[in-house]
Order: sequence, then structure tokens, then C-alpha cells
Amino acid sequence: MIKQIPFLSFSKMHEDSKVGIYEAFENVYISNYFILGDKVKNFEKFYADFNKTNYSIGVGNGLDALIISLRALGVGYGDEVIVPSNTFIASLLAISATGAKPVLVEPCIDTYNINPTLIEAAITSNTKAIMPVHLYGQACEMDAIMVIAKKHKLFVVEDNAQAQGATYNGALTGSFGNINGTSFYPGKNLGALGDAGAITTDDEVLFEKGKSLRNYGSKIKYLNEVKGYNSRLDELQAAFLSVKLKYLNDWNKERNKIADRYNNLLNNITEITLPKIAVGATSVYHLYVIRTQKRDKLQAYLTEKGIGTVIHYPLPPHLQEAFSDLGYKKGDFPIAEEIAETCLSLPLYPGLTEEEIDFICLTITSFFNT
Repeated sequence: MIKQIPFLSFSKMHEDSKVGIYEAFENVYISNYFILGDKVKNFEKFYADFNKTNYSIGVGNGLDALIISLRALGVGYGDEVIVPSNTFIASLLAISATGAKPVLVEPCIDTYNINPTLIEAAITSNTKAIMPVHLYGQACEMDAIMVIAKKHKLFVVEDNAQAQGATYNGALTGSFGNINGTSFYPGKNLGALGDAGAITTDDEVLFEKGKSLRNYGSKIKYLNEVKGYNSRLDELQAAFLSVKLKYLNDWNKERNKIADRYNNLLNNITEITLPKIAVGATSVYHLYVIRTQKRDKLQAYLTEKGIGTVIHYPLPPHLQEAFSDLGYKKGDFPIAEEIAETCLSLPLYPGLTEEEIDFICLTITSFFNT
């Protein structure tokens, strides 16, 4: 009898990587080298190779990865950056941290990613970049976005925090933009054992700028060319990530199998909207998000039955007090608001068993049948 299913469990991932993680810790501990050493350099090479980019820069977290990426491009006061209206607030925080203004564009209601057909209408003389966010693990429709960016001479900065390993028309997320940021927050598909992030780019100039910005704006110790940050991926997290990266493709495949089982078992419930993948895109299912008008009651029912769920994200950015200065009000972005009011993330992680998935789906079916 299944008694409790958490929303997220690290058990299988930790078991898969445990031996390597312990060895990595011992190696760093014995080395007595903890900041910007060989473990960081090695992981940067491994992650660049994984992501099929020329360069990778390890930084302290995903937010810093986006801020430094924007700063490397020269984004600042007076500039505007286009970003989806339903993203996690970190995407907007990165833009505002540079002094630039976030300009919101609605997503497609079925894929939850920014709608490329709405981007051009949001472009002004102040627009400097587009920040597509590969939400819930699905790649944005990057070909169309890159065409728009080229047409209007705009930079592209991908927020790849939720989609490590996803592709659009065969190319990996995090490899399209001029410079791109990702997060290795523990709950991500590739998660550190603490905060961590990275930047990817093919541009050597941006690579050098990013390395300087993460380290106080300094290429040579005590010589500071620009006002930078203290945002360095530490040796220990880099060593852990190097171990876990070897498992990422297999873990992503398992996530897809779980999502397929959900799709098959929930497909006949008319009151639920299941995830939809855009033509040409793949998803690594960082999250499995359904929508229903009975979201709150369904969540309460699942909680009562011992099934953990999460709402990502209950209040869209334009309604957050932190961004009240943008002057938006309820109703300005109805698609983002609709998603926020109806979405529910079901358990999905490597190690979730078929028996547990079946129980979750049977419980959901029971709720709608009653």
C-alpha cells in the first residue's frame, strides 16, 4: 500500500552518484584548493562539451548567470529586454539588476513558452535583447526567435535553468543565444548540492568578459577593469556536478518515460489539460504541469491522499509587489494569469515507480469521477 509520494525525491539520483560524489569530496578536501581550481576548469569543459558550446563559465547561481550574461552584452540603464510574462521572477530580477527594463510578452497557452508571434510587437527603439525561458524543461521555438533577433539586431540570452539537455530542431538549449545562463539549484535536472550556476557561449569576447565579471571584474588579481561580482562556482560544487553530469542524459530519459506514462493514464480526463510539446521541440520534463479549473480542490485532495504537488508559480511577475514599478495590473497578461490560476505540478523525478505513477493517476481519476 502506497502511503506517501513526495513531490520531489533525490534518493535515486543520490544513490546513482553516491560513490563518485564521495570520491569527489575527498579529492577536493585533500587538495586544499577551493576557489577557481582544476575542478571548476574541468567542469566548465565538461559542461561546454555537453552543451555543444565553445565555452562555459561556472558561477555562484542561476540568477548571477543571467545578470553576468546581460552585463557582458552591455545591457544597462535605458535598455529593454523582452521576457515571457509567466516566467519565474529570477528572469526579471536579472534584467532589472542591470538597470534595464523587463518587457513582458505572453506565452503560448499550450506549451507555456514565449509566443514568437508576439515578440515583434513588443520591440521598441530601446530593446536590446530577448530572453527566452525554456520553461518546465521544454525548448522554446528558437528558430523563429533567432530570426526575429537577427532582423532587429537584438541579442539573445537564453534562460536555460529548467531545460538542460532539451533540444529544438536538434540543437541544444543554451547553445542558440549570444550568451546564456543556467542554474544548478539542487532541484534542477542537473543539480548541485547547494547553489551553483553556469554561463554558455560560443563567443570568446563574451567568455572573457563573463569570467572577469564573476571575479570582481578582474582578470589579474587586484587589477579591476569593471565593477564585477563575487560569483564563482566553488571547487566542491564543480566536482559534484562533474560526477552528476555523467548521469544527466539517463535521468532525462527516465523523466520522459514518466511523462509518457502520465500522458497515457490521464489522457481521457477532459477536465485536465496535459503538457503539449511544440513541433521540433523536446522536453526534459523538469516539471510535469497539468492545468485544471479545479486546481485548488484537486491539490487538496491529492495532499489528503499523501501525494505531494507544487504550484509553479501562483502569482505571475507582473502582479508581484517587487515589480509594481512597471505599472501592470491584473488583466494585463491574461494568459500568464490563467496559467498561474490553473497549473499544478505533479511528482516527477528519477526513481518514481510505475506503481506510484499509477496510484497518482488513479487518485486524480477518482477525484474527477466524484
